[in-house]
Amino acid sequence: MLKSIFVKDFAIIDRAEVALSAGMTVLTGETGAGKSLLVDALLLLTGARSDASMVRHGAERAELHAEFEVAPDHAARLWLQEQELDDDEGLRLRRIIRADGNSRAYINDRPCSSAQLRELCASLVEIHGQHEHQALLSKTQQLRLLDRFGRHETMLTRLAQASASVHQLQRQLQALESAGSSDPDRIEFLKFQLKELQRDGLGAERFQKLVDDHKRTSNASQLLDGSARLGERLDGDEGESLRAQLSDVRAELEKLASLDESLHPVLELIDAADIQLGEAADAIRRYRDRFDLDPAEFDKLDQQLARIHELARKHRVAPKELLDKAESIEQELARIEGASGERERLLLALQQAEKQYSQTASELSQLRADSARRLDAAVTAILHELAIAGAFTAALSTRSEHQFAASGLEEVEFLVSPNPGQPARPLRKIASGGELARISLAIEVATIGADEVPVMVFDEVDSGIGGATAEVVGRKLRELGEARQVLTVTHLPQVAALGHAHLRVAKKQDAGQTRTQIEVLTGKNRVEEVARMLGGIQLTTETKAHASAMLKAAAR
Repeated sequence: MLKSIFVKDFAIIDRAEVALSAGMTVLTGETGAGKSLLVDALLLLTGARSDASMVRHGAERAELHAEFEVAPDHAARLWLQEQELDDDEGLRLRRIIRADGNSRAYINDRPCSSAQLRELCASLVEIHGQHEHQALLSKTQQLRLLDRFGRHETMLTRLAQASASVHQLQRQLQALESAGSSDPDRIEFLKFQLKELQRDGLGAERFQKLVDDHKRTSNASQLLDGSARLGERLDGDEGESLRAQLSDVRAELEKLASLDESLHPVLELIDAADIQLGEAADAIRRYRDRFDLDPAEFDKLDQQLARIHELARKHRVAPKELLDKAESIEQELARIEGASGERERLLLALQQAEKQYSQTASELSQLRADSARRLDAAVTAILHELAIAGAFTAALSTRSEHQFAASGLEEVEFLVSPNPGQPARPLRKIASGGELARISLAIEVATIGADEVPVMVFDEVDSGIGGATAEVVGRKLRELGEARQVLTVTHLPQVAALGHAHLRVAKKQDAGQTRTQIEVLTGKNRVEEVARMLGGIQLTTETKAHASAMLKAAAR
């Protein structure tokens, strides 16, 4: 519920604060007094575009405030929580429009965008009249209203679940196919790569051994020649070998040790060195004996190493990582080949989910067709009461591509034929603002309880009507006010008398400035305002009595 509106330096309003109550509140006043300015203020507070001309002449900025009371389970409250803009104290909207045209908006004293205002207030306020800001003109809102009118919530929940299931399975199948599970060429290619890697790939240790073997065979001649020379130098037949020289040293040392026993330890070291030189000579001799100078072996190792390096370049890994790459490809191949069974399972599940969706959507289509017929009859009957002799139609059409949408197979367009014999036209293309307002009123009254929007504003809904029709309009607005908070701008006493509350808007001249004042009317003041609307400037006893009778009748 809208609890209050505060306006400062807005158009011709210097300052005004209005407290609002539940039910139907009427705004009356002379033409040009600024009755519709409160509606304009609400438009801005709910996200409409602003401009500098809205700022009162001579002021730096216009300020607009609104306070709402929102039920804990209402969609607006849930939106506030999701956006982290909730406040336990309620909902406060604020809009500042500067004289240079800049505008700022706030939700619960936190900065926000106009888009956020519009998104939030779509479930809070509906404004009907000669304005573009009307939710009922949206096809999406029309379908939502038809479903609420028909009490299709359970079926919509089932359809949303079926839709979600279809889309989830589609995503899983797409992800599986993206991995190549359905591409035989991909499988054959992976098998070829795996065979190649398993044939030529080596682990880190085996690859290092291959490198060592290749290095040794490629240097075989140098190794053989060098080991032969070393063998001769260690223990050759010529006297220049190390062992021969060491034998001479030992002979000299042995003579000295016979003269001085302290040299015997040195003699032992010489003997140990002789033993080690002998072992080294034997090791080199055995190395040469088992060394096989085979050019064919070198060619074989060289070709194998070349294949490994080429394979490593091909897979963009180090040669010693080829077996790891083979293991990775083997795992991928196993996953892909194993995915064929998963793909069949997903295809079967998707087929069943699509069937379930189609069945549920068809049931919903039947319910919508029945609800549309009932809504057509209800709105058309109310239109006739409101002096619109034509007919209303909630025209359902099947979408060319529904893509398993959660909203179903069809869309709806509200059509109206304002007069018999005239073709039905979309509600959004109705030219007359007053006519559009009455049609919107008829739809709202016919669907009372189906729409969760708590605040409805009707700007000059009585435009172009009078007499009995005006009283019917007033009764319908009051009927709507029993279930929703209704704010209506009116020129007609028949409508004004039926309001639960009454506000009068008037212009005052003060020090050469024109100002708009808003006054709550009760008792005698309200009688006089209704009498003014009935009889003009001169208030007679008869018009006052008539006004009093109208108000008493409305109270009953």
